[in-house]
Amino acid sequence: MPSAEILTIGTELLLGEIVDTNSRYIARNLRDAGVDVYRITTVGDNASRIAQAVREALARADILITTGGLGPTVDDPTRKAIADAVGVPLEFRPDLWEEIQKRFAHYGRMPTENNRRQAFVPQGARVIPNPVGTAPAFVVETDEGVVVSLPGVPREMEYLFTHEVLPYLQRKFHLRGVILARVLHTAGMPESALDEQIADLETLSNPTVGLLAHPGQVDIRITAKAESEEAARAMIARLETEIRNRLGTRIYGVDGETLEGAVEQALAARGLTFTAFEAGLGGELLKRVGRVAGFRGGEMEAEPLEREALLAKTRACCRGEGWGLGVSLFPAEGANRALVALVRPAGEEVREFHFGGPPQMAPNWATNMALTLLRRRLLTLDD
Repeated sequence: MPSAEILTIGTELLLGEIVDTNSRYIARNLRDAGVDVYRITTVGDNASRIAQAVREALARADILITTGGLGPTVDDPTRKAIADAVGVPLEFRPDLWEEIQKRFAHYGRMPTENNRRQAFVPQGARVIPNPVGTAPAFVVETDEGVVVSLPGVPREMEYLFTHEVLPYLQRKFHLRGVILARVLHTAGMPESALDEQIADLETLSNPTVGLLAHPGQVDIRITAKAESEEAARAMIARLETEIRNRLGTRIYGVDGETLEGAVEQALAARGLTFTAFEAGLGGELLKRVGRVAGFRGGEMEAEPLEREALLAKTRACCRGEGWGLGVSLFPAEGANRALVALVRPAGEEVREFHFGGPPQMAPNWATNMALTLLRRRLLTLDD
């Protein structure tokens, strides 16, 4: 399978003024097509640095896809930089200039003289017409590999990648295989403890297993390469079964499924409802459970409450009907503390949890811990 790198171009990316969504789109589509993406790089609008990044990428990968820097202004240097990197001059394409003028006419506008820059491409490049914008894209083939340059505007980039670039790569590299991924979501188990349970699986080469920690949750990513989607899915299914056998109900969902969705399923299966009370979370808990079927409403306070006060508020909130979930958060840099209260017919309990992350992440963490406890208690009703 060929390897690829992605180079995003734009000083605005380095300054944090915009978020790079293009790389995610390209990487996922390359993955699904069976192309290994080994590196994603960002460089500013500087021709020499772009050229150096292109040369380095071509020395490592079969495919380099760049986004950005194809506009008409002086600070859009991608065309010149790629030409320099592969050792050819820029050449003016009259037919391309004509297409650009037609595109502007379609929008009821006249191109300015600087738009003429967009009709220059590296000598010998294959032009990719852009029917959804004014910046033409192009492909440069070299002995080292292929450079595909796409506009940075996401709508234009996505259209061109899907309709032009991916079919080209499939033909060029005879792409037949696929790479599929499935993400298992776990909660209530630290990353280190989870790692001990499946460490041997993390050493596999195909399928591969990787961990990604979030506040109060850990994702397990299973990735498989195969000649067909069916074969890749079968590989993933076998490994997923093994992981589920080891972790059991610690796994609450897959891919786009959420923890609150898992709570909703557990409530519905048992015909139960609940209310919620939060203190010191800024509305995070109520926001997350607001659309859960079986949620009967809740209350909140700005300041955190200690154990007995939290339990009393949670009890009063549920008014003796259904279950009551209460959370109180005491944020502190590197030492966040949360109390989670649960009121149910079988009894009441308050659990204490600690989180060493930044306080701004603590409301999400505390909510995850509370929902995990609620789900766990709901599941034990089946025992």
